[in-house]
Amino acid sequence: MTPQTLSRPKIIVSTLDAERIEQLLYGLPHNAAIKDELEAELLRADVVEPTEIPANVVTMNSTVRFKVASSPEEFELTLVYPKDLDASGKKISILAPIGSALLGLSQGDQIQWPTPDGGVQQVSIQEITYQPERNGEYHR
Repeated sequence: MTPQTLSRPKIIVSTLDAERIEQLLYGLPHNAAIKDELEAELLRADVVEPTEIPANVVTMNSTVRFKVASSPEEFELTLVYPKDLDASGKKISILAPIGSALLGLSQGDQIQWPTPDGGVQQVSIQEITYQPERNGEYHR
């Protein structure tokens, strides 16, 4: 199943996040599974200046409370670049399937996202508990 055949809400990404993610993708092997999905997301995104990001949109370094349809529990994780992962269990990489699905979504959005095993996960955004841009942090 390709990203184009799945349900995809409109997404918004900051110019800073888009540039950094493009650099990250450039360094990945061509056969990296997540690369195509993340590139497709950037191509369909509305890319705006960091100061123009709405307060209810998931950006890099945002902390997001979300649900995955296959699990009864809610998760609250911070979306980070791979270099910022740690052992806390409170962060998720933009290169993880659910991590890349979160980018650019707004509170209340749902998205279907392919899993490495060929299945599909449905992710729904419950709340964005922290967003750098909302706090005036544009160059993190």
